Amino acid sequence: YVAAVYEHESVLSPDPKALVDRRSALELMGRNLDIYEQQVVAAARQGAQIIVFPEDGIHGFNFTRSSIYPYLDFVLHSHAVKWNPCREPYLFNDTEVLQRLSCMALKNKIFLVANLGTKQPCEHTDPHCPSDGRYQFNTNVAFNDDGVLVATYRKHNLYFEYAFDTPPEPDYTFFDTPFAGKFGMFTCFDILFFEPAVNLIRQHKLKQVVYPTAWMNQLPLLSAVEFQQAFATAFNVNILAANIHHPTLGMTGSGIYTPVKSFIYHNMEGYGGKLIVAEIPVITTVYETSWEKMSSRVSEKGNEPPLFYAEMMYDNFTFVPAWGEKGELQVCANTLCCYLNYRRAVLTDELYALGVFDGLHTVHGTYYVQACALVKCGGLSFSTCGQEVTDATALIDFQLWGNMSTPYIFPLLLTSGITLDFADHMGWKNNYYFISKNRTSSGLLTAALYGRWYEKD
Repeated sequence: YVAAVYEHESVLSPDPKALVDRRSALELMGRNLDIYEQQVVAAARQGAQIIVFPEDGIHGFNFTRSSIYPYLDFVLHSHAVKWNPCREPYLFNDTEVLQRLSCMALKNKIFLVANLGTKQPCEHTDPHCPSDGRYQFNTNVAFNDDGVLVATYRKHNLYFEYAFDTPPEPDYTFFDTPFAGKFGMFTCFDILFFEPAVNLIRQHKLKQVVYPTAWMNQLPLLSAVEFQQAFATAFNVNILAANIHHPTLGMTGSGIYTPVKSFIYHNMEGYGGKLIVAEIPVITTVYETSWEKMSSRVSEKGNEPPLFYAEMMYDNFTFVPAWGEKGELQVCANTLCCYLNYRRAVLTDELYALGVFDGLHTVHGTYYVQACALVKCGGLSFSTCGQEVTDATALIDFQLWGNMSTPYIFPLLLTSGITLDFADHMGWKNNYYFISKNRTSSGLLTAALYGRWYEKD
């Protein structure tokens, strides 16, 4: 099927904390919706059957609970009512944004997924009801090619979003399409947690995911395109990921991903939006992984390279340097041991190191991580390992494996200029998860196994 995602540079409110009336809010959102409309037309012309827009794209961000209120549409969360906002605008008040999105889908005969702020009145008898008598949700909506609202999803894992409420129960949202079956839906930070993303995919055996996001890139392990690709690979799904474009805030990185190929956009220099359109296969079967024979452990050697510690992604990693043109390394922390066999095509003047972390990550969210990571360091001293690096020249063959305690492993493979590469082989063998690659296509930045041990969050 043909899919489209749009990385959108939002027209932002000059002062998001100021209180404005509904008319002014609609005027600002209308400017973003005008751009959406142009992109829907462009995508439909290229044969796209579905288009996905980013999180916060219509209203922007940095609001307070009260300042965002005029920007919120009313959305009926129950699916008891089949509603077409374009054809039946009179059914509910404060649905101007939904009406415009619905009409774009209808006019262009395309499935459309967008993110907006929504409100829902609640009774004080509801124990979860906020004191101002209303819920405010960060919401994704999906319309079919007739403009009917077919799904709503309220973001569960909020990322410092004080204007919004966490829904009382996680939403498990998916919608059906004639061209690719069921699509699951969740938002941004949700991708790092079990609920509802992983549970949704497992329970409903989903193979397609739409994913609006407003992701601030963090190298070396959590760049947007790097993690989106890893998620597609880990769960064997297609992901249509639309990110916001605000390079000054570290926000870029969208793509259409299959487990074996990706079409991405990552641009920290230029301004303006970007439409990606690609034809991808509907996933029906599980890809078979061919196992490679691996030495079950690294042989004991006399002159072991030194262990050192450095901070990476705000976590205290234990590292060992990957010196020379080839080698076999091992490094452990708590119960996790990571192993690496590597060979460099040409010895370059670059320091690489193999790092391990097995513990609770506590900055910008709390979640348990088990990670084995081969990274290019920022310079030649140990203290530079774990820094954000965007360019590398070393072409490396490697096998990386670890005795992970969780089944949820995201294989990361990032190359110079924030481009993606694909492993030759990966998967489980004898309680070890491994990833291997014969010669990266360009200089290696990160090769990692990023494990999420959800039970220990």
